[in-house]
Amino acid sequence: MRALLCFLFVLFASAAVAQDNPNVRLDDEPVSEVAPAKIEARPATGGAQTREDIMARQRGEEVDTSFRREFGDPDSAAGISNQLGTLGGASDPDLWRALRFDEANITVSAGGDVAKVLVQDGGMAWYQFREGPLTKYGTYLLLGTLGLLVIFFVLRGRIAVDAEMTGRTVQRFNAVERFAHWLLAGSFILLGFTGLFVLLGRQFIAPYLGREFNSTLLTASKFIHNNVSWAFMLALVMVFVFWVIHNLPSRTDLKWFAQFGGIIGKKHPPAKKFNGGQKIIFWSVILLGGSISVSGLSLLFPFELPLFAKTFTALNGFGVNEWLGMAPFPTELSPQEEMQFASAWHAIVSFVLMAIIIAHIYIGSVGMEGAYDAMGSGQVDEAWAHQHHSLWLEEVKAKEKEAPGGATPAE
Repeated sequence: MRALLCFLFVLFASAAVAQDNPNVRLDDEPVSEVAPAKIEARPATGGAQTREDIMARQRGEEVDTSFRREFGDPDSAAGISNQLGTLGGASDPDLWRALRFDEANITVSAGGDVAKVLVQDGGMAWYQFREGPLTKYGTYLLLGTLGLLVIFFVLRGRIAVDAEMTGRTVQRFNAVERFAHWLLAGSFILLGFTGLFVLLGRQFIAPYLGREFNSTLLTASKFIHNNVSWAFMLALVMVFVFWVIHNLPSRTDLKWFAQFGGIIGKKHPPAKKFNGGQKIIFWSVILLGGSISVSGLSLLFPFELPLFAKTFTALNGFGVNEWLGMAPFPTELSPQEEMQFASAWHAIVSFVLMAIIIAHIYIGSVGMEGAYDAMGSGQVDEAWAHQHHSLWLEEVKAKEKEAPGGATPAE
């Protein structure tokens, strides 16, 4: 009997509310249009969020929030001797709206400016991007790259040395160059795996290996990622200094690209110390690796090295947003927003560079006979050098003749 009475009471109360307010419905049908009367009533009600706002947000529509940025009414504040009334004419909802839109006058005793940001709903958009498109398309990119390389290997096979090996070798890279390469390669592999663990751990590791294992793995990954990054940046500078002079574009690159490095035709195109494909790899590593390093530093020191507010200001100044038909990019960002933009950019560029490096690893290992020797022992057979870098081999031979006693000079 009591359950029946409760049901009848809820039913009558709902009917009464629906009769008093025609905009309230008992079904789940969304309200498509905002009632003009409700818009006019917002200032009087302190700008309370409406059901229409909520439904519009769920449909992905843009909601005008400018009217919510005026908080409180000092003229209606209670007198100093009156203990009732709102402080400064602002109610609790006013305060929370001010916090959400970063309009509240916050004073903190510790933590600096970052501690003043108590509500920052932009993190939800970042989280949805991170868990959705970033994870989805980044994974597709890496798996797709691996799949294409497998298909290429099946169709083309390993690129062999056409002529018989001579047994005579020339120095391709000296010890310092090889150290810089392997420091860059090793640190990038560690950074790539630990970064993927942090990004994908919640979705792909925790459900199968448990949350405890995932937590331990991600804690270790964060420590490794933050510290190995310094080795990566050091090696990036070393590689740039050693090889930038050899990776400047030249006319020989055009012929190399025309033959796709020897894939088209029977002859291998001439090349200097680095061919056209290697130059693409080099500049991809330098430019994308440099961008990853800068965004990584911004993540390590978000309050000292804000990156995107200044970048967006410059883009607006050049009119890039107008070229793209977009509204001006935001130029006033909280430290949290700076970290969200930096994190997204850091991951996007890292995925692209990982795909490029996967192709580089393939060519330097199973994809080409004799390629690993260049970075393994540093010595390559003359037959291999003549096939892939004939112009460079001619330069080495010329230096050998010029050297006293015919000794091979150091590279």
